[in-house]
Amino acid sequence: MRAFAELLDRLVLTPQRNAKIKLMADYFRNAPDPDRGYALAAIAGTLTLKAVKPNVLRQLVLERMDEVLFRYSYDYIGDLAETISLVWERPSSRETAVQDVSLASVMHQLEMAGRANVHGLVRNLLDQLEGSSRFALLKLITGGLRIGVSARLVKQALADMGKVDITEIETLWHGLSPPYTALFRWLDGKADKPELDMPAVFHAVMLATPVGDNDLAALDPKDYAAEWKWDGIRVQLASLAGMRRLYSRSGDDISGAFPDILEAADFEGIIDGELLVGGTMRTNRATRTFSDLQQRLNRKTVTRKMLEEYPAFIRGYDLLFAGRRDIRHERFLARRAALSALIEKAEPSRFDLSPLVPFSSWEELDRLRADPPDPVIEGIMLKRLDSPYTSGRSKGPWFKWKREPYNVDAVLMYAQRGHGKRSSYYSDFTFGVWTESDGKDVLVPVGKAYFGFTDAELEVLDRYVRNNTVERFGPVRSIRAEPDHGFVVEVAFEGINFSPRHKSGVAMRFPRISRLRTDKPPREADRLETLLAMIGQPDGDMETAREPI
Repeated sequence: MRAFAELLDRLVLTPQRNAKIKLMADYFRNAPDPDRGYALAAIAGTLTLKAVKPNVLRQLVLERMDEVLFRYSYDYIGDLAETISLVWERPSSRETAVQDVSLASVMHQLEMAGRANVHGLVRNLLDQLEGSSRFALLKLITGGLRIGVSARLVKQALADMGKVDITEIETLWHGLSPPYTALFRWLDGKADKPELDMPAVFHAVMLATPVGDNDLAALDPKDYAAEWKWDGIRVQLASLAGMRRLYSRSGDDISGAFPDILEAADFEGIIDGELLVGGTMRTNRATRTFSDLQQRLNRKTVTRKMLEEYPAFIRGYDLLFAGRRDIRHERFLARRAALSALIEKAEPSRFDLSPLVPFSSWEELDRLRADPPDPVIEGIMLKRLDSPYTSGRSKGPWFKWKREPYNVDAVLMYAQRGHGKRSSYYSDFTFGVWTESDGKDVLVPVGKAYFGFTDAELEVLDRYVRNNTVERFGPVRSIRAEPDHGFVVEVAFEGINFSPRHKSGVAMRFPRISRLRTDKPPREADRLETLLAMIGQPDGDMETAREPI
């Protein structure tokens, strides 16, 4: 556990991407099996360990510590696992019994533990481990490492360790499981590359680079095709040899949440497209917003009612495999023709083709980008006509040209502590805008953001929260927010939709705090009517839009 704990500590404190990759590659190269396999699963999020509830941990620490003192400690530190790891007092009779228990041993004990004895097992493990290892254990069993490492970053570390291309790791990934012994033997050069018996594997997606200020000036419009960029989530559907899988762009298997898509995939091939809800163009029904799609995301299973209310479909962008034939090396137009033929035969309520956007100049395309025909469009995709489908993000073949972000001035209303290196700061903020209720102006929450500001600005925000807290609701702090006293921030966001789940009636897409408006009094912040106007809502319908369910 000690080596794993040291790895987590250093990952939290290391902001640079390449440095994180090197830390993980070095650990995987030197740690024994199966420890490194379980560490890989924990960091990549593929560990299926039953999470220990925070309430169990609180009960354990209160067996040995005064409750008031613990609450003060927790409030100061801001992270439950870190707090318990620091304040845990081992029985005096066991002062010399500190051990470096292996990660594999910990995993085995937790997997074998029943609900009745998990309480005692965790207590014994906390007694055996020293501080940093206790922290690693607690993060492991609560299921939230929060160390700033994505699954793709872990895969890159594996690729660097074994001196192989990351696409080879990604192709194998969903056919293997913890503790990944066969994978590591191959990367160590001690065995051949694992052979999978699952044909419907994930293949690394091709990514686009944002259009820069001078990028288009050097390009000929005749060399590119344009498509609308739809506001859903990028997915890859693999349907081969009777096996069907749906993956997110990062390679996460999300099949369980979309059985309607899998059931309709009665063809052979691998499609790259956008996952949306509502109706396809082939059924002449409207495509619905991202907030509707969110009802289906992050679920292991879905109810029949949800399937009926939020029907999912894929809008095809590209074709990687036509049947079992790999066509990624072919030019874009040839792949698109094959995709069009496949979708023409597919279920019309579950599959359609993203249409091309005719244009003759960049100026014409810019006008179309600024005023798209559908609110579910967030920009333009540019694809070079002769481009093959290659993994990763290389500048030139594909570009994304998004609409300009929306901006509003909002007032901070609530704050929560962050995680990892931000656990001592209030860095997660809920903000609101003004609207009229019972004849007076009140703030209604319209979004939440935890990035966009600099470290120096975070210091300013944190200080304001601490000096202006008016109420506490568990980890949440209610901030003083009045017409003449409050903190205004400029919020940038990619889109906005109606949302009956929110009290304000609207939901922002990708909000971020872009500027601190210390020069602006709260009463001059924007109003809900301004946000509603962004989605074409008449002022007379505001009450319907605001009504919560």
